[in-house]
Amino acid sequence: MSWKWEYAFGAEDAARTVPADFLAAVERKADELVRAAEALHIHGHAHEGFDPKAGEIIVRGGWFGYQVVVRSERVHVVHITYLGC
Repeated sequence: MSWKWEYAFGAEDAARTVPADFLAAVERKADELVRAAEALHIHGHAHEGFDPKAGEIIVRGGWFGYQVVVRSERVHVVHITYLGC
């Protein structure tokens, strides 16, 4: 399995209601998170410690929250907040 990102919880529903340019910015940042996690956790499936702390990233028009799950080799986008800017 290789690293990927996916929407989790209600973020997938929220993604259907936000403008396409905002969603594209979120997805670009999620792609960057995947590349960084893959570089940092080369042997993700063998990881035995705790997962990194959840975080939030600001993008133009709002922000989103994410959680890296190392053993699953996933970055989960857990919430999306669009401010309408």
